[in-house]
Amino acid sequence: MTKNYTIKDILDKVKKNKKWPDTKIIQKAYNYALKQHGKQERKSGEPYIIHPTNVAYTVAELGLDEKTISAALLHDVVEDTDVSYEELKNEFGEEIAEMVDGVTKLKQIQYASIEENQVENYRKMFLAMGKDIRVIIIKLADRLHNMRTLQFLSRERQIAISEETMQLYAPLANRLGLYAMKWELEDLGFQYLYPEEFKELVKGIEQKRDERLKFIEKIMQDIRVQLKKQHIEAEVTGRAKHLYSIYRKMIRDNKTLDQIYDLFALRIIVNSIKDCYSALGVVHELYSPMPGRFKDYIAVPKPNMYQSIHTTLLGENGTPFEVQIRTWDMHRIAEYGIAAHWAYKEANYSSKKGQQIVKSTDDKLAWLRESLEWQQEMQDPQEFLETLKTELFEDEVYVFTPKGAIKVLPRGATPIDFAYSIHAEIGNHMTGAKINSKIVPIITPIQNGDIIEIITSENSKGPSMDWLKFVKSSSARNKIQQWFKKEKKVENIEKGKESIEKELKRIGVAYSDLFKSEYINPMLERYKFKNLDDMYASVGFGAMSSAKIIARMLIEYRKENKEAIAEEKIEELETRRETKSKPSNSGIIVKGIDNCLVKLSKCCNPLPGDEIIGYITKGRGVSVHRKDCVNINDLLKEENRIIEVRWYNQEKITYTVEIEVFANDRNGLLGDIVQQINDSKAKILGVNARTTKERIAVTNVTLEVDSLESLNKIIKQIRKVDSVYEVDRKK
Repeated sequence: MTKNYTIKDILDKVKKNKKWPDTKIIQKAYNYALKQHGKQERKSGEPYIIHPTNVAYTVAELGLDEKTISAALLHDVVEDTDVSYEELKNEFGEEIAEMVDGVTKLKQIQYASIEENQVENYRKMFLAMGKDIRVIIIKLADRLHNMRTLQFLSRERQIAISEETMQLYAPLANRLGLYAMKWELEDLGFQYLYPEEFKELVKGIEQKRDERLKFIEKIMQDIRVQLKKQHIEAEVTGRAKHLYSIYRKMIRDNKTLDQIYDLFALRIIVNSIKDCYSALGVVHELYSPMPGRFKDYIAVPKPNMYQSIHTTLLGENGTPFEVQIRTWDMHRIAEYGIAAHWAYKEANYSSKKGQQIVKSTDDKLAWLRESLEWQQEMQDPQEFLETLKTELFEDEVYVFTPKGAIKVLPRGATPIDFAYSIHAEIGNHMTGAKINSKIVPIITPIQNGDIIEIITSENSKGPSMDWLKFVKSSSARNKIQQWFKKEKKVENIEKGKESIEKELKRIGVAYSDLFKSEYINPMLERYKFKNLDDMYASVGFGAMSSAKIIARMLIEYRKENKEAIAEEKIEELETRRETKSKPSNSGIIVKGIDNCLVKLSKCCNPLPGDEIIGYITKGRGVSVHRKDCVNINDLLKEENRIIEVRWYNQEKITYTVEIEVFANDRNGLLGDIVQQINDSKAKILGVNARTTKERIAVTNVTLEVDSLESLNKIIKQIRKVDSVYEVDRKK
């Protein structure tokens, strides 16, 4: 049961965090919210005021100032009561009113779809966040309390809200360094999206809880003794890893809970950076470190300011466990992220119209500044949302310039991304690249610690459109698109005009009837175009569909000509996707080519869900490989033959795959394995079983499955068979 906090709890927390807090403004905000929400109730039947009070307590817990806490108490009054922005501003001042406005959803805007309206709310929130980072902290606290009380909503709403939380709000909390909030949001989302898996995991962890606690307690005690001997003052604690991270690891590595040992992480908190490295020496003397599992985020901090040393060690019986080492200052930032930055780094404030705001030009918020730059350019709401989700998922590599400067890029980034991270002109004049002094194809994925050197030429003709297939950073993608928009504007305008005219002809509307200033201007304003040429260029370039442009104009046209065009036609135009390439008979779409001969390569047997790459063969169409295929490096040497491919999800197609099962031999083993596969409804095409001299049974099974997810479920079931100790997918 979620605890409901009161105004007294909030005031007590504020007094604990600050010597002379302005409690009057908080009390005033509470009284105002209580009066305005009146007899409103939540779905639980509780008084509505409970929600803003709990949101404000979370904000107070993070150590934020009195005005932010007041804005949290008032965050729903403009959206859910008759109070206007102006009234709130007169009552509480511009700073608090601006924060409330930032988290207030847009009302009664006539867009052609619910999805587009939702994306506009995200865009509004991000713009407000650019002005004042506290807006997003209030929004995250709001979402956290809604997730804590999700049991009172319908199953349909639970799923929709949980999906949005996992896709947008949890990654956003992660990017802001609000780890405690991120973990709770993920665990709550996991609970509602995968209830059976959640219950099974909780039950599995509880069964061996005492055994694991005993293991970790002994390690903590041994470390405390050694630290004391070295005169290192430290606090050593242990914490269980959160459920969703364990579940994600099980899925990623195809492991059962019993095969995942590092369910606990140890944390050593010391007084100085010097002590961090001294403590690291102590634990490495006590236990053997696992190769490749050491990360120094003190020397190279994460973009969200997180600093810590992570090392994975082997305990008794070879059981791995993780240790994190940090100072108290680092610990505060690790717990509260950007909120700690707000509360304690007053030197980073700037003043504008009497407001105190965290500057988005601060290096620590560079990723936010870049995000705001690209989102200004995106007229298509769907493209904005997809790019936003990609941008928020933090999975990064740290690489170096030849002079030793550090660059942080998304995992899977190429030298193209690196070039554009230095400067647009470097990217635009790029002709080649070196990784660790070796010349490589410019689409080669870069790895942690690589030293990248970009080769440029003044005679370069500029970027290639194909680069857009390989870049991972939104910044690089945006700069490449800007180059093409500028260099080929005349060509794009002509293409856009043709596309618009073709669409109008299809739906039977005359160009002269629709292209009048009273219909054109609302469309230009809605999609933020300066003039018609900008709109045509955007359509010609592919950044905006002709269908969406026409749909927006028809909304205005229909106000005067209701009989001339049906509302269904507008809806059809708005939701219609641009013509896509058709899938091949193997369930693969090859970008820009229909009815292409496509073969799934036998060297790696890709399945839907695998990341894939296309290779244009000589006379045998396109061969499709997994991105982790053993032959991938040879394929990438001929970058001109690489083509973008993706899975087609609209229909079920079956694929052949082979798995290898290792087990201790016993009677009835093969029958049990086959039974598990039959129970999963998969089709068995062939079985080959043999037993080694060591009495190990090796069973090769050829299956017909419809996706990677289906295969993983089968592997999971086979692992439960008695005597089976390993199941591998054959490469």
